[in-house]
Amino acid sequence: MKPIKDGHVAEPGLAVVEVAAADDETAFAVQELLATRWAIAPADRTTHEPGEPGVRLRCYLDMQQPPEA
Repeated sequence: MKPIKDGHVAEPGLAVVEVAAADDETAFAVQELLATRWAIAPADRTTHEPGEPGVRLRCYLDMQQPPEA
């Protein structure tokens, strides 16, 4: 995955969440769960690192804003 940039965590309430899961369905379910509580910049795909188990997904949260309706 790409490095996390300073702007992603520049102030309190901003967070980067990395999810490791067995499959895409599980990773996206976790992302959807987060989106019910906070505003997020969602990932549209997962990644798989050769030699590592499962998939990974990274999304960005803004805990100061409510989720989009």
